[in-house]
Amino acid sequence: MAANNGKFAVVLLSGGLDSMVAGGLAREAGYRIFALTIDYNQRHRVELGAAARVASALGALRHIILPLDLTAFGGSALTADISVPKGGVGPGIPNTYVPARNTIFLSLTLGLAEVSGANDVFIGVNALDYSGYPDCRPEFIDAFQKMAALATKAGVEGHPLRINAPLQHMSKADIVREAHRLGLDAGMSWSCYDPAPGDLHCGLCDSCRLRSKGFEEAGLPDPTRYATKP
Repeated sequence: MAANNGKFAVVLLSGGLDSMVAGGLAREAGYRIFALTIDYNQRHRVELGAAARVASALGALRHIILPLDLTAFGGSALTADISVPKGGVGPGIPNTYVPARNTIFLSLTLGLAEVSGANDVFIGVNALDYSGYPDCRPEFIDAFQKMAALATKAGVEGHPLRINAPLQHMSKADIVREAHRLGLDAGMSWSCYDPAPGDLHCGLCDSCRLRSKGFEEAGLPDPTRYATKP
């Protein structure tokens, strides 16, 4: 992870476990945090409340919840009237993939970073225990880093913004352990794509299954309230 020299970072904060830990690692490294959450009218909008709780816990200087209604595009079980798959994590890219989501969201973090005086962006993507989304892979982060150097005033002036993906090669169990080590309450976070009544995690979508597996493999208690135990 890059040295920060007491500077600022923008954390792309969804309210999920991964982005919470990425933010915790930024805080541990001494960064002062601006948190950015995108309200894209997602099916699981309950995660916005989780993002607010996490931003507060991280001591964010500012937390922006930016409206960007991607239901106008649709094309995903998270932004259209398409059923969320509940049969388990399988091969291929599932219909919960939101077209170009991380490309869109990271572009917005660049804009906020430039106006906030931040030199770094943190994103909680990982490519081990995940659903196969193309915009979570190391190749994507590397390519976006190159683009950021070309597309920003900071980059043109010779000090490009750094895209930090500290969870990139962690398993979900590793991420659970990091949350514990950082003193972050995993119960604050939200992972489920298809919330059950009473603000319960459904327990059957890919994200719930990966979350539950992470706690089990980490040997730590899972504080998540599931409608159905994964």
